[in-house]
Amino acid sequence: QVQLVESGGGLVQPGGSLRLSCAASGTVFRVNTMGWYRQAPGNERELVAGISRSGSTNYADSVKGRFTISRDNAKNMVYLQMNSLKPEDTAVYYCYAVTGRVSWGQGTQVTVSS
Repeated sequence: QVQLVESGGGLVQPGGSLRLSCAASGTVFRVNTMGWYRQAPGNERELVAGISRSGSTNYADSVKGRFTISRDNAKNMVYLQMNSLKPEDTAVYYCYAVTGRVSWGQGTQVTVSS
């Protein structure tokens, strides 16, 4: 089983930046893909970005060119650098990890507002 703990959320003005971090523990040797989903009030959870163990990435169209996902396999960490933030990026951001199942973190709130 994999445990995930996110950090780095907060309040930022439009156009600003935040960096989210996710620390994995437990049976991390089995983890393949890691990444981030987000859920805004009244909306379904949506994929933001994912990264494989080898470093292949995929992004939601809405964040391409603004967000960058990265991963440190030695430290069992995944990161999401978010630039040029918009109010519509406001959501709870969840880290996930795929082994034979999907594990989730507890979520971190990102609020983009002036």
